[in-house]
Amino acid sequence: MTSLAKFFNIEDAENLKGITHKNNIIKRNIIAYMAINGDSTLSELTRELHISVPTMTKLVQELVDDHIVIDLGKVETPGGRRPNVFGLANSAIYFAGINVARDNMTYVITDLQNNIIKEYTDETFELVDRPQCLERICQNIETFIAESGVDRDKILGVGVSIVGRVNPETGRSYKYFTSWEEPLRDIISSRIGIRVMLENDTRARCFAEYTTGKAKNESNVIYLHMGRGVAIGIVIDGKLYYGKNGFAGEFGHIPFFDNEIICACGKKGCLETEVSGIAVEDKIVHLIKNGVNTRLREKYDRGESIHINDIIDAARNDDNLAIELIEEVGEKTGKAVAFLINTFNPETVIVGGNLALAGEYLMLPLKSSTSKYSLNLVYKDTKFRVSKMTDSANAWGVAMLIRNKIIGL
Repeated sequence: MTSLAKFFNIEDAENLKGITHKNNIIKRNIIAYMAINGDSTLSELTRELHISVPTMTKLVQELVDDHIVIDLGKVETPGGRRPNVFGLANSAIYFAGINVARDNMTYVITDLQNNIIKEYTDETFELVDRPQCLERICQNIETFIAESGVDRDKILGVGVSIVGRVNPETGRSYKYFTSWEEPLRDIISSRIGIRVMLENDTRARCFAEYTTGKAKNESNVIYLHMGRGVAIGIVIDGKLYYGKNGFAGEFGHIPFFDNEIICACGKKGCLETEVSGIAVEDKIVHLIKNGVNTRLREKYDRGESIHINDIIDAARNDDNLAIELIEEVGEKTGKAVAFLINTFNPETVIVGGNLALAGEYLMLPLKSSTSKYSLNLVYKDTKFRVSKMTDSANAWGVAMLIRNKIIGL
Protein backbone atom coordinates (compact mmCIF):
# COMPACT_ATOMS: atom_id res chain seq x y z
CA MET A 1 0.00 0.00 0.00
CA THR A 2 1.57 3.28 -1.11
CA SER A 3 -0.26 5.62 1.29
CA LEU A 4 -3.17 5.72 3.69
CA ALA A 5 -4.77 8.54 1.73
CA LYS A 6 -4.80 6.50 -1.49
CA PHE A 7 -5.99 3.40 0.34
CA PHE A 8 -9.07 5.22 1.63
CA ASN A 9 -9.70 7.27 -1.50
CA ILE A 10 -12.71 5.63 -3.13
CA GLU A 11 -12.10 7.28 -6.52
CA ASP A 12 -8.53 5.94 -6.63
CA ALA A 13 -9.68 2.53 -5.44
CA GLU A 14 -12.21 2.30 -8.25
CA ASN A 15 -9.37 2.58 -10.76
CA LEU A 16 -7.87 -0.62 -9.37
CA LYS A 17 -8.86 -3.90 -10.95
CA GLY A 18 -9.47 -7.47 -9.92
CA ILE A 19 -8.16 -8.91 -6.69
CA THR A 20 -6.39 -5.72 -5.55
CA HIS A 21 -9.61 -3.74 -5.72
CA LYS A 22 -11.55 -6.51 -3.95
CA ASN A 23 -8.98 -6.80 -1.18
CA ASN A 24 -8.99 -3.04 -0.56
CA ILE A 25 -12.76 -3.16 -0.11
CA ILE A 26 -12.44 -6.04 2.37
CA LYS A 27 -9.74 -4.17 4.30
CA ARG A 28 -11.96 -1.11 4.61
CA ASN A 29 -14.78 -3.37 5.82
CA ILE A 30 -12.45 -4.88 8.45
CA ILE A 31 -11.56 -1.41 9.71
CA ALA A 32 -15.20 -0.33 9.72
CA TYR A 33 -16.23 -3.46 11.64
CA MET A 34 -13.55 -2.88 14.28
CA ALA A 35 -14.47 0.79 14.54
CA ILE A 36 -18.03 -0.18 15.48
CA ASN A 37 -17.49 -3.42 17.42
CA GLY A 38 -14.03 -3.03 18.91
CA ASP A 39 -11.31 -5.67 19.18
CA SER A 40 -12.02 -8.83 17.18
CA THR A 41 -10.66 -12.29 16.51
CA LEU A 42 -10.08 -13.67 13.04
CA SER A 43 -12.99 -16.05 13.46
CA GLU A 44 -15.33 -13.18 14.35
CA LEU A 45 -14.19 -11.19 11.34
CA THR A 46 -14.52 -14.22 9.07
CA ARG A 47 -18.03 -14.97 10.32
CA GLU A 48 -19.35 -11.41 10.26
CA LEU A 49 -17.81 -10.32 6.96
CA HIS A 50 -18.31 -13.68 5.18
CA ILE A 51 -14.68 -13.98 4.09
CA SER A 52 -12.67 -17.21 4.00
CA VAL A 53 -10.20 -17.86 6.81
CA PRO A 54 -7.08 -17.84 4.57
CA THR A 55 -8.09 -14.54 2.91
CA MET A 56 -8.99 -12.92 6.23
CA THR A 57 -5.73 -14.05 7.82
CA LYS A 58 -3.73 -12.63 4.91
CA LEU A 59 -5.52 -9.27 4.82
CA VAL A 60 -5.47 -8.71 8.58
CA GLN A 61 -1.73 -9.41 8.57
CA GLU A 62 -1.28 -6.83 5.80
CA LEU A 63 -3.16 -4.30 7.94
CA VAL A 64 -0.87 -5.19 10.85
CA ASP A 65 2.17 -4.68 8.61
CA ASP A 66 0.77 -1.28 7.58
CA HIS A 67 0.35 -0.35 11.30
CA ILE A 68 -3.42 0.20 10.92
CA VAL A 69 -4.33 -2.90 12.97
CA ILE A 70 -2.40 -4.22 15.95
CA ASP A 71 -2.11 -7.80 17.24
CA LEU A 72 -3.20 -7.67 20.89
CA GLY A 73 -2.15 -11.24 21.64
CA LYS A 74 -4.07 -14.27 22.83
CA VAL A 75 -7.49 -14.14 24.45
CA GLU A 76 -8.61 -16.57 27.14
CA THR A 77 -11.28 -19.08 26.10
CA PRO A 78 -13.10 -21.86 28.00
CA GLY A 79 -11.15 -24.47 26.11
CA GLY A 80 -9.18 -25.28 22.99
CA ARG A 81 -6.67 -23.06 21.25
CA ARG A 82 -6.53 -19.43 22.32
CA PRO A 83 -7.15 -17.12 19.33
CA ASN A 84 -5.35 -13.85 18.74
CA VAL A 85 -7.29 -10.60 19.17
CA PHE A 86 -6.80 -7.68 16.80
CA GLY A 87 -7.69 -4.03 17.25
CA LEU A 88 -7.29 -0.70 15.51
CA ALA A 89 -4.07 1.22 15.96
CA ASN A 90 -5.48 4.64 16.79
CA SER A 91 -2.17 6.36 16.07
CA ALA A 92 -2.26 5.26 12.42
CA ILE A 93 -5.08 7.47 11.15
CA TYR A 94 -6.45 10.84 12.24
CA PHE A 95 -9.22 13.23 11.25
CA ALA A 96 -9.67 16.95 11.84
CA GLY A 97 -12.87 18.77 12.69
CA ILE A 98 -13.27 22.54 12.31
CA ASN A 99 -16.28 24.58 13.40
CA VAL A 100 -16.64 28.04 11.88
CA ALA A 101 -18.97 29.97 14.18
CA ARG A 102 -20.09 33.58 14.06
CA ASP A 103 -17.51 34.72 16.61
CA ASN A 104 -14.94 31.93 16.95
CA MET A 105 -13.34 28.92 15.30
CA THR A 106 -12.94 25.58 17.10
CA TYR A 107 -10.51 22.89 15.98
CA VAL A 108 -10.08 19.24 17.00
CA ILE A 109 -8.07 16.26 15.83
CA THR A 110 -9.50 12.81 16.52
CA ASP A 111 -8.18 9.28 16.17
CA LEU A 112 -9.87 6.20 14.69
CA GLN A 113 -11.93 5.67 17.86
CA ASN A 114 -13.22 9.28 17.86
CA ASN A 115 -11.03 10.28 20.81
CA ILE A 116 -10.10 13.96 20.78
CA ILE A 117 -6.31 14.20 20.96
CA LYS A 118 -5.94 17.90 20.21
CA GLU A 119 -8.32 20.84 20.47
CA TYR A 120 -8.09 24.61 20.25
CA THR A 121 -10.47 27.57 20.10
CA ASP A 122 -9.72 30.89 18.42
CA GLU A 123 -11.85 33.54 20.12
CA THR A 124 -10.47 36.34 17.90
CA PHE A 125 -12.21 35.08 14.75
CA GLU A 126 -15.30 36.81 13.34
CA LEU A 127 -17.27 35.30 10.45
CA VAL A 128 -18.00 37.80 7.68
CA ASP A 129 -18.87 37.12 4.05
CA ARG A 130 -15.68 38.51 2.54
CA PRO A 131 -12.71 37.04 0.65
CA GLN A 132 -10.36 38.05 3.47
CA CYS A 133 -12.38 35.96 5.93
CA LEU A 134 -12.26 32.89 3.68
CA GLU A 135 -8.52 33.36 3.37
CA ARG A 136 -8.23 33.48 7.15
CA ILE A 137 -10.31 30.31 7.54
CA CYS A 138 -7.99 28.41 5.18
CA GLN A 139 -4.88 29.83 6.82
CA ASN A 140 -6.17 29.01 10.30
CA ILE A 141 -6.82 25.38 9.32
CA GLU A 142 -3.37 25.08 7.77
CA THR A 143 -1.74 26.54 10.88
CA PHE A 144 -3.67 24.29 13.27
CA ILE A 145 -2.73 21.15 11.35
CA ALA A 146 0.91 22.23 11.09
CA GLU A 147 1.13 22.94 14.83
CA SER A 148 -0.93 19.95 16.00
CA GLY A 149 2.04 17.60 16.32
CA VAL A 150 0.28 15.01 14.12
CA ASP A 151 1.90 13.74 10.93
CA ARG A 152 0.01 15.55 8.15
CA ASP A 153 0.03 12.41 5.97
CA LYS A 154 -1.94 10.58 8.66
CA ILE A 155 -4.81 13.11 8.61
CA LEU A 156 -7.13 11.56 6.04
CA GLY A 157 -9.93 14.08 6.12
CA VAL A 158 -11.03 17.45 7.47
CA GLY A 159 -14.65 18.08 8.40
CA VAL A 160 -15.71 21.74 8.37
CA SER A 161 -19.01 22.80 9.93
CA ILE A 162 -20.37 26.30 9.41
CA VAL A 163 -23.45 28.22 10.44
CA GLY A 164 -26.22 28.55 7.87
CA ARG A 165 -27.63 26.38 5.10
CA VAL A 166 -25.22 23.79 3.73
CA ASN A 167 -25.56 21.01 1.16
CA PRO A 168 -23.00 18.34 2.16
CA GLU A 169 -23.39 16.54 -1.17
CA THR A 170 -22.41 19.52 -3.30
CA GLY A 171 -20.15 21.03 -0.65
CA ARG A 172 -21.78 24.43 -0.96
CA SER A 173 -22.72 26.95 1.70
CA TYR A 174 -25.79 28.99 0.84
CA LYS A 175 -25.23 31.71 3.43
CA TYR A 176 -21.50 32.45 3.35
CA PHE A 177 -18.99 32.60 0.46
CA THR A 178 -21.63 32.03 -2.19
CA SER A 179 -20.14 34.27 -4.90
CA TRP A 180 -17.43 31.80 -5.90
CA GLU A 181 -18.04 29.36 -8.73
CA GLU A 182 -16.32 26.58 -6.80
CA PRO A 183 -18.08 25.05 -3.77
CA LEU A 184 -16.69 26.17 -0.42
CA ARG A 185 -15.68 22.57 0.31
CA ASP A 186 -13.51 22.41 -2.81
CA ILE A 187 -11.91 25.80 -2.16
CA ILE A 188 -10.78 24.73 1.31
CA SER A 189 -9.71 21.27 0.15
CA SER A 190 -7.63 22.70 -2.70
CA ARG A 191 -5.97 25.14 -0.33
CA ILE A 192 -5.02 22.69 2.44
CA GLY A 193 -4.44 19.65 0.21
CA ILE A 194 -6.65 17.29 2.27
CA ARG A 195 -10.08 15.83 1.57
CA VAL A 196 -12.82 18.05 3.07
CA MET A 197 -16.45 17.54 4.06
CA LEU A 198 -18.68 20.59 4.57
CA GLU A 199 -21.55 20.31 7.05
CA ASN A 200 -24.09 22.50 8.84
CA ASP A 201 -22.98 23.34 12.39
CA THR A 202 -26.20 22.28 14.16
CA ARG A 203 -26.31 18.96 12.33
CA ALA A 204 -22.66 18.31 13.24
CA ARG A 205 -23.38 18.95 16.91
CA CYS A 206 -26.53 16.83 16.72
CA PHE A 207 -24.40 13.92 15.51
CA ALA A 208 -21.93 14.39 18.37
CA GLU A 209 -24.76 14.60 20.90
CA TYR A 210 -26.45 11.50 19.53
CA THR A 211 -23.28 9.44 19.12
CA THR A 212 -21.78 10.12 22.55
CA GLY A 213 -24.86 10.45 24.72
CA LYS A 214 -27.48 8.09 23.37
CA ALA A 215 -29.29 5.66 25.61
CA LYS A 216 -29.70 2.01 24.72
CA ASN A 217 -31.80 1.54 21.57
CA GLU A 218 -32.31 5.31 21.22
CA SER A 219 -32.65 5.96 17.50
CA ASN A 220 -35.04 8.91 17.06
CA VAL A 221 -33.70 12.15 18.49
CA ILE A 222 -34.17 15.88 17.98
CA TYR A 223 -31.37 18.22 18.95
CA LEU A 224 -32.67 21.75 19.57
CA HIS A 225 -29.95 24.38 19.33
CA MET A 226 -30.79 27.64 21.08
CA GLY A 227 -27.87 29.95 20.53
CA ARG A 228 -27.84 33.33 18.83
CA GLY A 229 -29.99 31.57 16.23
CA VAL A 230 -32.40 28.62 16.51
CA ALA A 231 -32.15 25.36 14.57
CA ILE A 232 -32.62 21.62 14.98
CA GLY A 233 -30.77 18.47 14.04
CA ILE A 234 -32.86 15.37 13.39
CA VAL A 235 -31.93 11.71 13.84
CA ILE A 236 -34.37 9.18 12.38
CA ASP A 237 -33.72 5.46 12.76
CA GLY A 238 -30.17 6.21 13.89
CA LYS A 239 -29.31 8.35 10.85
CA LEU A 240 -29.04 12.09 10.42
CA TYR A 241 -31.95 13.41 8.40
CA TYR A 242 -30.93 15.84 5.65
CA GLY A 243 -33.95 16.36 3.44
CA LYS A 244 -33.65 16.65 -0.34
CA ASN A 245 -30.86 19.26 -0.48
CA GLY A 246 -29.42 19.07 3.01
CA PHE A 247 -31.52 21.93 4.34
CA ALA A 248 -33.67 20.05 6.88
CA GLY A 249 -33.68 21.57 10.36
CA GLU A 250 -34.41 25.25 9.66
CA PHE A 251 -36.73 25.27 12.68
CA GLY A 252 -36.00 28.89 13.54
CA HIS A 253 -37.62 30.05 10.30
CA ILE A 254 -41.09 28.66 10.94
CA PRO A 255 -43.49 31.66 10.56
CA PHE A 256 -44.62 31.37 14.16
CA PHE A 257 -45.43 34.95 15.21
CA ASP A 258 -47.66 37.68 13.86
CA ASN A 259 -45.09 40.41 14.27
CA GLU A 260 -43.31 42.92 12.05
CA ILE A 261 -39.80 41.86 13.04
CA ILE A 262 -37.67 41.08 10.00
CA CYS A 263 -35.67 37.90 10.44
CA ALA A 264 -32.13 37.37 9.16
CA CYS A 265 -33.69 35.25 6.39
CA GLY A 266 -35.58 38.33 5.14
CA LYS A 267 -39.06 37.22 6.20
CA LYS A 268 -41.23 38.41 9.10
CA GLY A 269 -42.53 36.54 12.12
CA CYS A 270 -40.02 33.66 12.20
CA LEU A 271 -39.64 31.77 15.47
CA GLU A 272 -36.07 33.08 15.62
CA THR A 273 -37.31 36.70 15.80
CA GLU A 274 -38.49 36.19 19.39
CA VAL A 275 -36.69 33.21 20.94
CA SER A 276 -33.11 33.41 19.66
CA GLY A 277 -30.19 34.79 21.60
CA ILE A 278 -30.07 37.79 19.26
CA ALA A 279 -33.78 38.46 19.87
CA VAL A 280 -33.29 38.37 23.66
CA GLU A 281 -30.30 40.72 23.38
CA ASP A 282 -32.37 43.19 21.33
CA LYS A 283 -35.27 42.98 23.79
CA ILE A 284 -33.21 43.70 26.87
CA VAL A 285 -31.49 46.67 25.21
CA HIS A 286 -34.90 48.07 24.21
CA LEU A 287 -36.21 47.64 27.77
CA ILE A 288 -33.12 49.26 29.30
CA LYS A 289 -33.57 52.24 26.96
CA ASN A 290 -37.14 52.51 28.28
CA GLY A 291 -36.00 52.61 31.90
CA VAL A 292 -36.58 49.03 33.05
CA ASN A 293 -34.26 48.14 35.92
CA THR A 294 -31.63 45.41 35.54
CA ARG A 295 -28.10 44.71 36.75
CA LEU A 296 -27.01 44.96 33.11
CA ARG A 297 -27.80 48.69 32.96
CA GLU A 298 -24.26 49.59 34.02
CA LYS A 299 -22.84 47.56 31.15
CA TYR A 300 -25.19 49.30 28.74
CA ASP A 301 -24.34 52.74 30.15
CA ARG A 302 -20.63 52.05 29.56
CA GLY A 303 -21.42 51.59 25.89
CA GLU A 304 -20.65 47.86 25.96
CA SER A 305 -22.70 45.36 23.97
CA ILE A 306 -24.86 42.90 25.90
CA HIS A 307 -24.40 39.26 24.89
CA ILE A 308 -26.82 36.44 25.63
CA ASN A 309 -24.26 34.98 28.04
CA ASP A 310 -24.43 38.23 30.06
CA ILE A 311 -28.21 37.85 30.30
CA ILE A 312 -27.92 34.23 31.45
CA ASP A 313 -25.34 35.24 34.06
CA ALA A 314 -27.68 38.00 35.27
CA ALA A 315 -30.53 35.47 35.60
CA ARG A 316 -28.33 33.22 37.68
CA ASN A 317 -27.75 36.21 39.94
CA ASP A 318 -31.49 36.74 40.46
CA ASP A 319 -31.97 39.57 37.96
CA ASN A 320 -35.73 39.67 37.52
CA LEU A 321 -35.73 41.08 33.99
CA ALA A 322 -33.26 38.48 32.73
CA ILE A 323 -35.26 35.69 34.36
CA GLU A 324 -38.51 36.93 32.82
CA LEU A 325 -37.01 37.13 29.33
CA ILE A 326 -35.54 33.62 29.50
CA GLU A 327 -38.76 32.15 30.89
CA GLU A 328 -40.68 33.84 28.06
CA VAL A 329 -38.31 32.23 25.56
CA GLY A 330 -38.90 28.83 27.20
CA GLU A 331 -42.68 29.19 27.03
CA LYS A 332 -42.71 30.27 23.37
CA THR A 333 -40.17 27.67 22.33
CA GLY A 334 -42.09 24.92 24.12
CA LYS A 335 -45.17 25.63 22.04
CA ALA A 336 -43.08 25.24 18.89
CA VAL A 337 -41.40 22.07 20.23
CA ALA A 338 -44.87 20.59 20.71
CA PHE A 339 -45.19 20.77 16.93
CA LEU A 340 -41.95 18.81 16.58
CA ILE A 341 -43.02 16.16 19.07
CA ASN A 342 -46.42 15.70 17.44
CA THR A 343 -44.73 15.42 14.03
CA PHE A 344 -41.68 13.25 14.76
CA ASN A 345 -42.56 11.41 18.00
CA PRO A 346 -38.89 11.39 19.14
CA GLU A 347 -37.54 9.40 22.04
CA THR A 348 -35.43 12.33 23.24
CA VAL A 349 -35.19 16.08 22.77
CA ILE A 350 -31.72 17.41 23.57
CA VAL A 351 -31.47 21.15 24.22
CA GLY A 352 -28.14 22.86 23.65
CA GLY A 353 -26.63 26.24 22.79
CA ASN A 354 -26.03 29.34 24.89
CA LEU A 355 -29.60 29.57 26.17
CA ALA A 356 -29.46 26.01 27.50
CA LEU A 357 -26.93 27.30 30.05
CA ALA A 358 -29.86 29.03 31.76
CA GLY A 359 -30.87 25.59 33.07
CA GLU A 360 -34.27 25.39 34.75
CA TYR A 361 -35.06 29.05 33.99
CA LEU A 362 -35.42 27.86 30.40
CA MET A 363 -36.28 24.18 30.75
CA LEU A 364 -39.16 24.38 33.23
CA PRO A 365 -41.34 26.70 31.10
CA LEU A 366 -40.20 24.93 27.92
CA LYS A 367 -41.31 21.51 29.14
CA SER A 368 -44.51 22.89 30.70
CA SER A 369 -45.46 24.60 27.45
CA THR A 370 -44.57 21.54 25.37
CA SER A 371 -46.78 19.40 27.60
CA LYS A 372 -49.62 21.90 27.29
CA TYR A 373 -49.60 22.07 23.50
CA SER A 374 -48.59 18.55 22.47
CA LEU A 375 -50.63 15.36 22.43
CA ASN A 376 -50.30 13.64 25.79
CA LEU A 377 -49.99 10.21 24.19
CA VAL A 378 -46.95 11.44 22.25
CA TYR A 379 -45.42 13.72 24.90
CA LYS A 380 -45.46 11.28 27.80
CA ASP A 381 -42.81 9.02 26.27
CA THR A 382 -40.45 11.82 25.22
CA LYS A 383 -37.40 12.50 27.38
CA PHE A 384 -35.76 15.90 27.63
CA ARG A 385 -32.14 16.52 28.48
CA VAL A 386 -29.83 19.50 28.45
CA SER A 387 -26.60 19.12 26.54
CA LYS A 388 -23.53 18.57 28.69
CA MET A 389 -21.10 18.75 25.79
CA THR A 390 -18.42 21.43 25.50
CA ASP A 391 -18.05 24.11 22.83
CA SER A 392 -15.93 21.71 20.78
CA ALA A 393 -18.94 19.45 20.10
CA ASN A 394 -19.61 20.87 16.61
CA ALA A 395 -16.01 20.27 15.53
CA TRP A 396 -16.03 16.83 17.16
CA GLY A 397 -19.25 15.90 15.37
CA VAL A 398 -17.99 16.88 11.92
CA ALA A 399 -14.72 15.01 12.58
CA MET A 400 -16.82 11.90 13.32
CA LEU A 401 -18.79 12.42 10.12
CA ILE A 402 -15.73 12.71 7.85
CA ARG A 403 -14.23 9.67 9.61
CA ASN A 404 -17.38 7.61 8.96
CA LYS A 405 -17.52 8.72 5.33
CA ILE A 406 -13.88 7.82 4.67
CA ILE A 407 -13.84 4.41 6.34
CA GLY A 408 -17.24 3.51 4.92
CA LEU A 409 -19.61 3.51 7.89
